[in-house]
Formats: sequence, structure tokens, C-alpha cells
Amino acid sequence: MSAAITVTHRYGEHVSVEAGGVQLMSYVYKPDPVAFESRKPYVHPLRTLGGRPVSGYRPADHRWHKGLQMTSSHLSGQNFWGGHTYVPGRWYQDLPDRIGSMRHDGFTAFAVEPGRLSFTQALTWVANGGDEWARERRDLVVHSVEPAEGAWALDWGIELTNVRDTPLVFGSPTTAGRDLAGYTGLHWRGPRDFGGGRVLGPGDLEGDGMMGAQAPWLAFVGEHDDVDAHSTLLFAHAPENDKAIHESHWFVRSQDTPMVAFSWAFFEEFALPPDESFTYRYRIVVADGAWDRERVTRYLDGHGWS
Repeated sequence: MSAAITVTHRYGEHVSVEAGGVQLMSYVYKPDPVAFESRKPYVHPLRTLGGRPVSGYRPADHRWHKGLQMTSSHLSGQNFWGGHTYVPGRWYQDLPDRIGSMRHDGFTAFAVEPGRLSFTQALTWVANGGDEWARERRDLVVHSVEPAEGAWALDWGIELTNVRDTPLVFGSPTTAGRDLAGYTGLHWRGPRDFGGGRVLGPGDLEGDGMMGAQAPWLAFVGEHDDVDAHSTLLFAHAPENDKAIHESHWFVRSQDTPMVAFSWAFFEEFALPPDESFTYRYRIVVADGAWDRERVTRYLDGHGWS
């Protein structure tokens, strides 16, 4: 049974969720002050039910990495992730005139029920210079806040519609020529003490074998500084993603820069024609303890998609 939650909405700034005296997450939609970091909403902090922090914010190596956020590093010549832009033959360059943003236009639905928060947000993807390129419907649901499981879940859905008169072309540093750099899509940056964490997938997939792999889920197990504790982040595709506009691959690093992305354009570009839309839906489970494959499988079997 899901535990009670408290939802606080500071209008124009953020939505936070608390359970058992612990702030589990804060969804920040107030525009960032630094345009170079690509102004857009993000989730930070993320915490387990036990209060363990499991997200990083503006790390020294990549200031534009902010907890959990929807990104698009290479989109028709623009960068909707922020920071350096990969340019073939020139490595990474500071190109501020290519940095786009995602504008919060409002919440079209917002519901708090016992143990559950769901909201729908309208956003516009704005290219550098002010042209509106895409409309987004974003659906977030916090649910399954279960002390007995030691875990809670966040579902994140996106429907993106091209409002230009030309196709939107989605890529990544890898499609531009850098090997194994599928930075794009929904991206999580872990705290620095998660460096060296364990990465697990179905079957015998694990560690470096998950980079660029296709699998329905990926688990990242990190160990905390200060306290003798581990936490697990479980990332899972909704079943309908198998029929999405383009196949996804896992982008994951677990050493100096712990991160995971549901990369929707890892190895190949894909195009979204004018007036057409695509959808993806994901689940992120935040858990206390070091989960193994058996624990992951048992959780997924017991928590279906609706």
C-alpha cells in the first residue's frame, strides 16, 4: 500500500513531494538564470524514502547536468541540453548561439490523491533566437510510495509535436561522429559518490555491456559517502516504447560521471515531420539498498503499467 504524501507547489517555481518527513523530489520549472545551461525544468533533489540523496546538481565537470531532465543534445543544429556542443572534427565547442530552451507554459492538469501525485505540463521548445520549434505535453506521476518495498516510483511521459514547417532531426554526439556518446533523451546525473557504481541489466548484461545496449530496464547501484548505505535507481521503458518513432539504447557511465539516459538517438538520427508527434514513457524507481536482478525482477512483476 502506498504511503501518504504531502505535495507543495510554490507557484512559478517548483513542485515538491514529501513522505515520512523526507522530501522525495522537487520538480523545478522556474527558468534557470544561465542561458548557456539550456533553461528547462528538472528534478532535483531526488531522495530515497530513507532520505539518501541520489541526484547530482551542476557538477564541476558538467554544470548543465541537473538531476533528472529531458534533453536533446543535437536537434536540427540546436542544443537543447546545454553546455558544450560536439562539432565533427573540432571536438566540443562553446557555441552559445546554438543553445535552445524549454519554456513552461502552464499545468493543464494537477491532481493529488492519497499516495499519488499526477500532473500534466505544457511546454514549448524554443530555439536560440526565439523561434518556437515544438510543443510538448509532459505527464509526471509519483506513485507506489511503499516503505515495505523501500522504494517509490516516478513515471515520466512525453508527447512532442513539431510546429515548424520543416522536419526536426534528432541526433547525439555519436550520430555526429563521437564514439559511444549517446547523450540525449531523459537523462539522470547521479551524485559524485555514486562514481564506481554497479550497473545491471536483464540476463547477463552489466557494467560496460549496457552502454549502447537495448533492454527493457537498467539498474544503477551506488554507495553513499558518510553513511554505510547503498541506494538503487531502476530505469524502465513502458511497453509502448517498443513501437515509438525510433528505437532507444542505454547511455550509461558509472565511473567519474555517474549518469544514465534513455537515449532515443544513440547511433542513428531520426526525423519528426511538421505537425507530427512522437511519444515515450519511462519509469524511475528510487530505492534504498543494493538491489540485485532478482529484486528488480520481483518489483517489476509486481508493479504493472496503467
